[in-house]
Amino acid sequence: MVTVPESQTVPVTLPGVNVDAVAERGRPLPARELREVVFDVQGLGVSYSGNMALQDVSLEVYRNFVTAFIGPSGCGKSTFIRCFNHMNALIPGARIHGRILYHEQDLYGTDVDPVEVRKRIGMVFQKPNPFPKSIYDNVAFGPRVLGMTDGLDERVERALHQAALWDEVKDRLKASALGLSGGQQQRLCIARCLAVEPEVILMDEPASALDPIATTRIEDLMHELKRDYTIIVVTHNMQQAARVADMTAFFSVTRGGEGQRTGILIEYDATDKIFTQPSDKRTEDYVTGRFG
Repeated sequence: MVTVPESQTVPVTLPGVNVDAVAERGRPLPARELREVVFDVQGLGVSYSGNMALQDVSLEVYRNFVTAFIGPSGCGKSTFIRCFNHMNALIPGARIHGRILYHEQDLYGTDVDPVEVRKRIGMVFQKPNPFPKSIYDNVAFGPRVLGMTDGLDERVERALHQAALWDEVKDRLKASALGLSGGQQQRLCIARCLAVEPEVILMDEPASALDPIATTRIEDLMHELKRDYTIIVVTHNMQQAARVADMTAFFSVTRGGEGQRTGILIEYDATDKIFTQPSDKRTEDYVTGRFG
């Protein structure tokens, strides 16, 4: 990782970002030695059919933090987030290099059950993807598959409450989920994720298909959920990262022969530092709109 000299401390200006709001976003982050590490990523890389899509990423993800991944298109953000719950294993030709430790256990060890991983580490995708079932059956689907059927009604209600959706749907739980608005569908997908009691929620561009009002509700929900969950979010929207994240990782791209693009981690730090006093000139150029 290349950094500029520490003497460069002049705050940068982000187009469209209220820097004061970034600084006042929440409580001060605890000192690093007081943070609980959920994921310890060590020299991670991902290749598809031998072509490196992501290379040599090392960082720690902390409990009850919102951690954002930002960077230009094609820099490996979505590839990286899919490593945390074995989703890349479903892609033919994909291979994981390096290690991800989850509470000090190798997430890709031979004795690890991917189904158990996906129960503990849930995922919400870019486009809302409710099942063509009732609202109730959408939320109950995961618990039923996993045999978590005791107190199912209470479990469904609790998940809908957590997703800030209960008051809007409590009188129509048997109605089709496809009749909900886009923002409601996305919150339903979050409730479906929460119903199986994960520890971590992965969100890949969770608001990119939503209008500004629905986006605000998803962002507010992230703030509420981080009290009980660890959240990792990929976003192309720097303003959103500045609003919701405690820690932010900036990724960029190196280019090789024949148009080969490989994602690399440039800088990872507290969000207010990334957006006001980044250590790397490439980060500053990106967040100020000089490239990207």
